[in-house]
Amino acid sequence: MKRIAIFSILLVAITLLSASCCSCRYSNKLVRPLATTEWKLVQMGGREISAEGDSFTMVFHSDGTITGVCDCNRLTASYTTTPTRDLRIENIGTTRRLCQNHADENEFWEMLSSVTHYEMDADIMILLSNGRVAGMMKAK
Repeated sequence: MKRIAIFSILLVAITLLSASCCSCRYSNKLVRPLATTEWKLVQMGGREISAEGDSFTMVFHSDGTITGVCDCNRLTASYTTTPTRDLRIENIGTTRRLCQNHADENEFWEMLSSVTHYEMDADIMILLSNGRVAGMMKAK
């Protein structure tokens, strides 16, 4: 009888341990798709960005284009990805209004053009430039 109780406890412990390590607990429901999600910049160059309204937002469209807003200028670009999460953002174009955070806009454009890869962590997209974190965006 004592052996059965120990075996049962051991079986429950193994089941709980294996369930906690299961990759199924990282549900795909938490990861946002790159395309069709509106992304807002929350970090760039190692510093937090607290943009208001639609500033520093963008949407990757499934046709390979990007639309968005920098500080006050509209942004368009094209992008390509691979299954290994390589990401190239090219042909960045913007309107040319004089903005309050013009330096942040220039840094944003430079950061986007330097991106080589991306990673997803729930609703956060980490933009990488040759293995270094260039910026982070959060799904809106």
